[in-house]
Amino acid sequence: MKYFSLHQQWVLFVLALLLLGILYFKFYYHPLPSPSEGVVRETVVEVAGEVRNPGVYLFQNPPTLKEVIEKAGGLKETAQFNSPSSTEALETGTLLSINKESPQKIKVKMERMAANKLLVFSIPLDLNRVSMEDLCLIPGIGESLAQEIITYRERRKGFRSVEELKNVRGIGEKKFQSFKTYFVINH
Repeated sequence: MKYFSLHQQWVLFVLALLLLGILYFKFYYHPLPSPSEGVVRETVVEVAGEVRNPGVYLFQNPPTLKEVIEKAGGLKETAQFNSPSSTEALETGTLLSINKESPQKIKVKMERMAANKLLVFSIPLDLNRVSMEDLCLIPGIGESLAQEIITYRERRKGFRSVEELKNVRGIGEKKFQSFKTYFVINH
């Protein structure tokens, strides 16, 4: 039986390491996207009412009203649908309620999705419109703190920035940092 020399053993060791490195990068290494690539945020739209498949739908790009209705399986019955806003792109977190106004006419109402659904999809709540009950859905905010936020908002006639939450009694820097991503100010 022949043995490898010390030099041959080192060459085999280096080749084995090289092979392991190649296998690791091929099958296990997934680099994080660079900031220049940007993070792709899907647009979330909920559809209810007179469509074949009501539900919540995700889109890679902001969809038009027509695209959302098509993805929901189309209208239940043939009806007149001539909306000038059918070519406008919808925002993430939109709730479309599609109802029959008459046998041949459809009415489309655009609202905001319920707060619990917005939070599931990591869509921030509008600090100037959120209810006390919805505030309590946020981890770290109980009834008393929610009431303080509402009182501050009413006294100041609305928040001008999310940073203003630091001025609410009971919210320090640490608490603010823990839930600031749950809010946005829509003007």
